[in-house]
Amino acid sequence: MPRTSTPARRALLAVPLTCALLLPLVACDDKDTGRAANATGAPTSATAPTSATTPSPTDEVETQRLAKTRFVANASLAAGAAYQWIVKPYRAGKFQKGADGRKFALVKAGLAGGFTYNRLKAALNNAKGDPLLSKAVAPLSEGIESLKGLGTKLAAGTAGVADIGMFENVIGGVKEAGKDAGAEVTEKVPSAGEMAKGGSPAEVFAPAQPSPRQPHAPSNGSAMPEN
Repeated sequence: MPRTSTPARRALLAVPLTCALLLPLVACDDKDTGRAANATGAPTSATAPTSATTPSPTDEVETQRLAKTRFVANASLAAGAAYQWIVKPYRAGKFQKGADGRKFALVKAGLAGGFTYNRLKAALNNAKGDPLLSKAVAPLSEGIESLKGLGTKLAAGTAGVADIGMFENVIGGVKEAGKDAGAEVTEKVPSAGEMAKGGSPAEVFAPAQPSPRQPHAPSNGSAMPEN
């Protein structure tokens, strides 16, 4: 059998050698191409910018509804306190010197004056959540501010007919503004104890919480030591 010439044998040996050298290069090229594609691809969820959430129409309606509800609650408490403990006893002559129960009536009137002012200020703040209601009550802010400090005059028995008239006028204006904005105010009379708390409706009329269970006293009748 004739022997293959040396150049031909070298060519045959060069083919597999060349393939062996080229395969790693091709693999590397494929990996580099993949990395480039990943680098230039779309950003992942971790890096993609997120759009800011905007309130939905449903959220806005709920905000306005809640604003009206809170406004009515606070304004109704103010109206009830002013009428029951300031206007009504004044008309009945309870604040006059020598009147029966005058001292107690003045104490309650003083509490009612401060309570009315605080609840009306809260109602003004509540109204900001509803554009129509906010616009309706905005002109009343000066009149409400004029009630500040009148509780002290009422308690001291130095409030006159003009001071009582200010309470009547301001409460009347609040009722009218609320009605025009679809937030009708009624009179909700707080007790003297509730006025002393001076809190929001949620605090004043919150249901009584059950007191924590007290540990049982020892059988020998001695008191439990305090921690």
